[in-house]
Amino acid sequence: MFDSLSDKLQDIIAKTAGQKELTQDNMQEALREIRRALLEADVNLRVVKAFISNIKDKAEGENVLSGVNPSQQLVKIVHDELIELLGKTVSPLDFSGHPNLIMMLGLQGSGKTTSSAKLAVKLKKEGRNPLMVACDVYRPAAITQLRTLGQQIGVEVYSEDSKDVQSIIQNAVNYAKDKGFNTLILDTAGRLQIDTDMMAELLLIDRVFHPAEKLLVIDSMTGQEAVNVAENFDAQLSITGLVLTKLDGDSRGGAALSVVYCTHKPIKLTGTGEKLNALEDFYPERMATRILGMGDIVSLVERAQEVFDEKTAKEMEKKMAKAEFSFNDFLKMQSQMKMFGSMEQLLGMIPGLKMSKDDRQKISHEGEKQVKRIEVMIQSMTPEEREHPELMNSSRKKRIAQGAGVPIHELNVFINQFEQMRKMMKGFSDVKKNIGSMMGKMGQAGAKLTAHQMMKNMRRFR
Repeated sequence: MFDSLSDKLQDIIAKTAGQKELTQDNMQEALREIRRALLEADVNLRVVKAFISNIKDKAEGENVLSGVNPSQQLVKIVHDELIELLGKTVSPLDFSGHPNLIMMLGLQGSGKTTSSAKLAVKLKKEGRNPLMVACDVYRPAAITQLRTLGQQIGVEVYSEDSKDVQSIIQNAVNYAKDKGFNTLILDTAGRLQIDTDMMAELLLIDRVFHPAEKLLVIDSMTGQEAVNVAENFDAQLSITGLVLTKLDGDSRGGAALSVVYCTHKPIKLTGTGEKLNALEDFYPERMATRILGMGDIVSLVERAQEVFDEKTAKEMEKKMAKAEFSFNDFLKMQSQMKMFGSMEQLLGMIPGLKMSKDDRQKISHEGEKQVKRIEVMIQSMTPEEREHPELMNSSRKKRIAQGAGVPIHELNVFINQFEQMRKMMKGFSDVKKNIGSMMGKMGQAGAKLTAHQMMKNMRRFR
């Protein structure tokens, strides 16, 4: 996401290094390049003009601060303007109402039904009890698709064999109150294009049920058309926020930079992958930081907290301490790392890692290919061999290599690296214990010294 724009902006900013101050002359070329980069990223022309004008006003004539070069100042200015453009602050979902209603809007093909399911997964993870309501009574496969997704994620779907959408929603509200559901996700009907009948139905739902959220789902791959769709929906329904899908597939990202400015409505959620857990809250500051190649360590840590199970981590730590870490444990670690996201996404979040999209893709592809080969090698072992790596001998290795379809030297390399990793883990554990023991003794000595000093002072005051 934003890879093309990100690379160009970073190159433009780097060219300003070495200047004494940001002047009209040395800024002219940079602004021209930024303008071209934004237009190539499919950013709306109105947005580009406003963005460039704001940067120019802030940058021209600024004196270089002590210890700060012009390129660093330009990064700060562009960073601040990107945050402004993307909506300034995070906009959380409104959960008012009993039950709370979230109305999902959008054209056909925008990812509305899938986003409804992704939202249900997210809300369920956050402790809410969502119910998805099938309100698209026109597209024959829509209800079936929603039911299938509901089964996959373990979320109930309310549907009726009826064309009366208003009645369906009212019955769903009553059902939710009886069964204890606190959030209803209304998967409304989409069209190939905005029409009068579609808007009339949506306006009726809005006026009768007053949903707390009216979220417009936009396919970020549609580029300039995303702005037109957003403006039309907002003009008639006054949407509360936007959900941008397929951000992982759009290297330009123009839609994300345009829709907020043109509608004055925030991006609330973004779809960053095909998996049903790939829906995230949108943070303008974090996105601006990533666009400028400064990484996103906060999102990286948050994702780690979601993925890694604390209990499993403690069990792994105990095994490492005793050098009992097995091939099965290695597979568990690999499985959790997959839940973390693609290697390419992770590389994009690491601060200070200057790497082009092509390089990230190449490293990611090679790394993921190697992981798959390792998995095949481990799966070619017997259950006993997986649990007890020390059983490995030449005949076992030969059999495993043949079963995995890899050269014997490749298997040997992996096993040697695995053994080195076990020793290193054991070494880290021993160091940790020694430091803990040393700190404990120092603490005891300190406590004795403090007690001795206290007794001495008490005797002095007698």
